[in-house]
Amino acid sequence: MKKNALPFSKSNFTFMIIGIVLILGGFVIMSMDSAEFGFGVLGLTVGPLVVMSGFVVEFFAILRKPASTEK
Repeated sequence: MKKNALPFSKSNFTFMIIGIVLILGGFVIMSMDSAEFGFGVLGLTVGPLVVMSGFVVEFFAILRKPASTEK
């Protein structure tokens, strides 16, 4: 690994973008709930699960070490 190499590789940034899309998608899913005050299935179950999966992907993207052969 070079001394001045960036801490993240292209695959890290790809996972970060996927995580951001999942987080935003989860909030959009929660806002689509038609039940009063968002107490339906989309607002209480599906949306938060999608948001949490986005945060897990972000956590993975930040902690993943770049491969040594990657350019």
